[in-house]
Amino acid sequence: MNKLVALLGFVAFAISSVASEKDKGWQNLFNGKDLKGWKQLNGQAKYEVINGEIVGTTVMNTPNSFLVTEKNYTDFIFEVDLLVESDMNSGIQFRSESKPEYNNGRVHGYQCEVDPSARAWSGGIYDEARRGWLYTLELNPAAKPAFKLGAWNHYRIECIGNSIRTWLNGVPAAWVIDDMTPTGFIALQVHSIGNSKEKEGKKIRWKNIRIQTKNLKPAPFDDIYVANFVANQLSDPEKKQGFRLLFDGETSNGWRSVQADQFPAQGWVIRDGNLTVLSKDELAGKRGGDIVTVDKFKAFELKFDFNLSEGANSGLKYFVGNGGATVGLEYQILDDEKHPDAKNGIEGNRKLGSLYDLIPAEKEGRFVNKPGQWNQGRIVVYPDNRVEHWLNGRKILEFERGGEAFRAAVAKSKFSKINDFAMMQETPILLQDHNDRVQFRSIKIREIK
Repeated sequence: MNKLVALLGFVAFAISSVASEKDKGWQNLFNGKDLKGWKQLNGQAKYEVINGEIVGTTVMNTPNSFLVTEKNYTDFIFEVDLLVESDMNSGIQFRSESKPEYNNGRVHGYQCEVDPSARAWSGGIYDEARRGWLYTLELNPAAKPAFKLGAWNHYRIECIGNSIRTWLNGVPAAWVIDDMTPTGFIALQVHSIGNSKEKEGKKIRWKNIRIQTKNLKPAPFDDIYVANFVANQLSDPEKKQGFRLLFDGETSNGWRSVQADQFPAQGWVIRDGNLTVLSKDELAGKRGGDIVTVDKFKAFELKFDFNLSEGANSGLKYFVGNGGATVGLEYQILDDEKHPDAKNGIEGNRKLGSLYDLIPAEKEGRFVNKPGQWNQGRIVVYPDNRVEHWLNGRKILEFERGGEAFRAAVAKSKFSKINDFAMMQETPILLQDHNDRVQFRSIKIREIK
């Protein structure tokens, strides 16, 4: 009799729990019994239901495998608990697609990373089979310790409009603004292991898989880095962080020629939301020359997108002036594969992202998109003269302006004869005309106090 009462009590509790979840707007995507509502795409990894959990098992010589929802979702809040072996890699696809005309149906789209490795990028956002990394946890190192090895981890993904946010065990991990794919399925990934016999049979487990799709309320503002891929748009979180646009996508407001108070009448064009310096082959007349912002800045964080034509050379300069109006620190913008200057200088200090002719960018730290594709650059200048160069979500160099290593680099460079090179208190931002076609957009800045 006592057992019957206990059983009835448990059933009543389960029913009330389900009702409570529905009252809060949650829908379970997994019934705990079978894979109803899901289907498998691409690889042949094994998916099965064991003890109320979905269990994925690696299989040799098969591509990435995905267990995908039969329904598509647009705006939602998604949660799942997962347990993965420490030597595996996995991910949660969302707003993802599989189309016959794209890579023979390969699953592609946003992925929330599951990364137990020492790199610790769990919770970051990867664009599977498309653009690659959108948000590495180098951009938010405070979230790296959130992943628990050998234990259940709770993931939360919030997609509302163009805003894509992730949390790992309650810690804000990534924030992306993007409009490439507004809707798609959700999928659980078992990553390919190639022909590795040692990794065959590794398992990842998922449970408590649920979603909200109605009456969504964005989570409160988290002051973490925001990676914005919508051209020339200033998102609400970026506004809260103090960013403003230096280029509005339509006019030359805020910019002028280095040589005059007006914007160049030729050599630069504003079209389709891009600020473009023309190549010598496109010019109908003289070059436009370098352009600079009207405003000057001391300590700042600068974000900018750039798109190189094949073989192009350009640069973004700052702390310019004491060696000539166009001379200063330069974030090198270069097609390393096709432009000969990549082989000049010392130890690669003229390659893409380097502090031109002074400090090379880290070779292993660069994610480089090819000419014709957009790259995201970032420069951070702190009040104590520390400076960082970033490329596509990774820090590729850092130095102290005026420090011992900086002065030694200057002494070996073409700037060695300039007294106090680049040591002025404030600076405009300069875009270089090197007679090659380069496009810029989404140029935004915030001052650091």
